[in-house]
Amino acid sequence: MAESTKLYGPESVTWRVHTDPLMFVAGVRALYLQSLYPRAMWGVAQNSNVRDDTWGRLQRTVDYVLATTFGTEEEAERAAARVRKIHAMLRAVDHDTGEEYGVDAPDALLWVHCAEVDSYLSVTRRSGLRLTDDEADRYLDEQRSRAARVGLDPADVPGSRAELEEYFTGIRPRLRATPEAQASARFLLAPPMPLWVNLSPLRVAYAGLSALCFAALPPWARRMYGVPVLPGAELGTTAGLIALRQTVGRVPPRNESELVAEARRIMREHRANADRAVAA
Repeated sequence: MAESTKLYGPESVTWRVHTDPLMFVAGVRALYLQSLYPRAMWGVAQNSNVRDDTWGRLQRTVDYVLATTFGTEEEAERAAARVRKIHAMLRAVDHDTGEEYGVDAPDALLWVHCAEVDSYLSVTRRSGLRLTDDEADRYLDEQRSRAARVGLDPADVPGSRAELEEYFTGIRPRLRATPEAQASARFLLAPPMPLWVNLSPLRVAYAGLSALCFAALPPWARRMYGVPVLPGAELGTTAGLIALRQTVGRVPPRNESELVAEARRIMREHRANADRAVAA
């Protein structure tokens, strides 16, 4: 697949963020955060079994992010068209007002997008990805094109850290941990596992990982879930993310998406060509 057909390319901040080893932590953090907007959570809960579909939600998000980040224009549009078609068929009821609304309501789509990109940017930067503030702003601006694919007007989507912070400040009074959100969070923190896993070190390892994903939430989000913010917690979480990134970075990737592996190769070649040009 020719490099020229790629959506973003090796000079984009998007590729740097989305090839980071801790994107999986960022993805789980995004699920915790997205669940705090009642209309988004009700849309999920009323159209699926949240306990049975939590990992399905995460996998579908991963597949969509991969296609709309590393694929071609055609691949990205096919993935987006499937999402738009599914969203257009689904309805939910607002428990507060009794109003019926579409899952593709712009307010819910915008919240899901903002919680997602905030999670990707926050986790990767805290864990050690070196991005300047200008590059972080560039990332959010680049992500407007992905938001447009699900039907949002790019002009309504935050394209900088300041705009994203303003968005979160404005929407926070509308956020809360509904019973559905609490159930989803409990599942993510301690999902049912086979007996052999429960009796092995894997159970302890997963408990630590899931707790780290939750701890990576903003303090105000953790408080909404009823978890007190203790002194030094932020420093401890950052240290944990850095240590995990360093550990994962030393282990050869297994079952890595071909799209991600190809993007890594293209970025390495691009950097090598740039270094040769400078040295010439």
